[in-house]
Amino acid sequence: MPDIKHFDPDATLETVEKLFWQQGMASTGIQDIVTATGVGRSSLYATFGGKRDLYLAALRRYLEQRSQPMFGRLADDARGLPAISEFFDALIAARCTGEYARWGCMVSNAHAGAESGDPGVREIVDRHHDRLRDALRAALLTAGASGQLAPGVDPVASADVLALLAYGVNLRSRAGADAHQLQKTAAAALAAVTGRTHA
Repeated sequence: MPDIKHFDPDATLETVEKLFWQQGMASTGIQDIVTATGVGRSSLYATFGGKRDLYLAALRRYLEQRSQPMFGRLADDARGLPAISEFFDALIAARCTGEYARWGCMVSNAHAGAESGDPGVREIVDRHHDRLRDALRAALLTAGASGQLAPGVDPVASADVLALLAYGVNLRSRAGADAHQLQKTAAAALAAVTGRTHA
């Protein structure tokens, strides 16, 4: 008779994702996961594998369900610069207020953690970076076609700069940075690509 799972693997993985996101991989032990999910150690191992496997699954889930939808909306938005501005406003709001305030971004946290040396982690964070940069590039190309960029601005190079700014927002917000200051920084970066001053 096949083994019947008495828990929902996706709901369990969501709980694990939040635990790793908030606490980091190094600070989260298997017993923390057992306590948070209510799922026994042997069931976790049988379904997901060890702690590393759980972390990689949670990190992939974060990318697919939290990051990629936001990147997709940005890339598909036909407004150009206003879409980029709203992206940063929403990012700062999410990082500084609400349920996940001061948690940062799980992928940015992985960049900064000891786990960044793991090839499996590196593959996921690199995929995240590529999709973030590509979404910003698409929005900047739209902005350029609409005459919203300053003369001589390179949308490709500017996308790299804005992607680094997004990581900075994620890490600084986790350290307690003020939302208003982060908004001023984002506005200054956008002013540099538009040639217009921002209030």
